[in-house]
Amino acid sequence: MSAAADHPPVEIIEGRLDAGVLFLCDHASNALPAEYGDLGLDPMQFTRHIAFDIGAADVTRRLAKIFNAPALLTTWSRLLIDPNRGADDPTLVMRLSDGALIPRNARIDQAEVEARTRRFWRPYRDQAGALLDRMGQTGPLPAIVGIHSFTPVWKTFARPWQVGILWDSDPRLARPFIEALRTQPDLTVGDNEPYDGALEGDTMHELGTRRGLAHMLIELRQDLIGTPAHAEQWADRLAPLLAPVLADPSAHMIEHHRSRTERRRSV
Repeated sequence: MSAAADHPPVEIIEGRLDAGVLFLCDHASNALPAEYGDLGLDPMQFTRHIAFDIGAADVTRRLAKIFNAPALLTTWSRLLIDPNRGADDPTLVMRLSDGALIPRNARIDQAEVEARTRRFWRPYRDQAGALLDRMGQTGPLPAIVGIHSFTPVWKTFARPWQVGILWDSDPRLARPFIEALRTQPDLTVGDNEPYDGALEGDTMHELGTRRGLAHMLIELRQDLIGTPAHAEQWADRLAPLLAPVLADPSAHMIEHHRSRTERRRSV
């Protein structure tokens, strides 16, 4: 766990506003503000996936550098509040995560949830939205690429995928990128694996689906990107496959999609 001093809730990596892509890393950090201590957890818990997406920040920074594109990364642990959840999601502040009880979250009241939302969750969404607006006014409409990572094993199941692409109702980036990845003979590629990309209120839904912007979320297995060197190697491998997908003009056209969750609600 980082001994975090007071600092902004969002790390901004500058890049060309006309780059055509914004990289986002929702779970970049395992740090906590000093006033929250360790949330009552054993510090070793902050080395685990429950606290952050291992390796994702290094992949994000490298991709931003390769594409000379802007990127936003969160600076606080998902155990404080989860930037990838909707504001009304019951898992916005996790009380129990992968078998670990988070003592200072266990009896959290609504006032504290709202305070954390205002201080640590809202700035990330607002800054991402404002940056997307600026990018759209400067160059082609930006695509959005989120970077996450996943554990090699979940409840005794050894996950076979090295990389998974999550998406909901907009195939413009996901489909061609999955096809590109599957040209690599040594890769097992997940299509909405190990998670489903349909999560109403999440970052991709709010910034991508609702705005009609092309978007997808890349999940990389943590044992492959657990060091900065390995993370950068994976970013270098992904970049030449991603570049032609982002260069497709259809990725920068406005399309309005409803998530699968929204469509089910309207039936």
